[in-house]
Amino acid sequence: MNDAATNLVWDSHAGFAFMQPGDLDELSRWAKSGVDFVSVNIGYDVEPWTKSVEALSGYRHWLRQNTDRFVLVNDFADVVAAKKGGKLAVSFDIEGADSLNGDLGMVDFYYRLGVRQMLFVYNRNNLVGGGCHDGNQGLTAFGRAVVNEMNRVGMVVDASHCSHRTSMELMERSSAPVVFSHSNARALHDHERNIQDDQIKACAEQGGVIGINGVGLFLGDGDTAERILAHVDYMCERVGARHVGLGLDSILDCQPDDALSEEALGPRAKQYWPPRQYPGAPMAFAPIEVIPSLVAGMKARGYSAADIAGITGGNFARIAADVWKPVQV
Repeated sequence: MNDAATNLVWDSHAGFAFMQPGDLDELSRWAKSGVDFVSVNIGYDVEPWTKSVEALSGYRHWLRQNTDRFVLVNDFADVVAAKKGGKLAVSFDIEGADSLNGDLGMVDFYYRLGVRQMLFVYNRNNLVGGGCHDGNQGLTAFGRAVVNEMNRVGMVVDASHCSHRTSMELMERSSAPVVFSHSNARALHDHERNIQDDQIKACAEQGGVIGINGVGLFLGDGDTAERILAHVDYMCERVGARHVGLGLDSILDCQPDDALSEEALGPRAKQYWPPRQYPGAPMAFAPIEVIPSLVAGMKARGYSAADIAGITGGNFARIAADVWKPVQV
């Protein structure tokens, strides 16, 4: 990668449960915080797969109307060009393969529409594999076929929210690096959404990157920036700064406050967020504006300029440059 690509600030996942997709103006906050690229969630297993298609339609239309500030990414060169032009580059991700509706051809369909990353499972078992809150199921036959198809088209395989077994099998199966787009260290905070040391090591050995998220429930108690940095430190100490990034999972403010409630989603909500792991109080999400504090904190800890550039974006940029492929006719 050239210097412009190496110095990209990259947020590997901005997550939210959309209700009526169509307005991404909140992404201006990402641009103001110095972010060059963000992957925006367009669907997850909690919602019907049709919501993902609705979100893609709405978001793509909105981005086409706002090309003065944003670039809808097709290939990696678009990200570099967006930075040079002072614009925020945007692509999409999916949280859970239920959005495929059991149809392998949907992988190519979503890729053509700008989805550059898909995690396999959202907390509970689905047609492709096991979730982190649902036993320890591995990849299914359909899941293995999905990995192959994602590798073929150039979509990044994401193991966040998966069961331990599924994540390990993804890293064994995939011919391209696998990422944990937004997962923290379980050794620092014992939550089922966090990942264990062998998962961290396997990801690095396979060439992947782990994005630290800013969700309070997964960070543990304390100052948010300091807790994020503690997880960054932990990962770097075990696998090196080359395999660590940011996927803050910051929430876009374009939904009702109760969008994740049982009233909004029905009884299925408790299946995906079991009360034993998710107490009744609302979850706290670090705002994207925390990034300057993270950079300052890494400098104070003695991280090199090269390591900071990698953690804040260069490492995930490397994955995208290596994995994304031109859309195939």
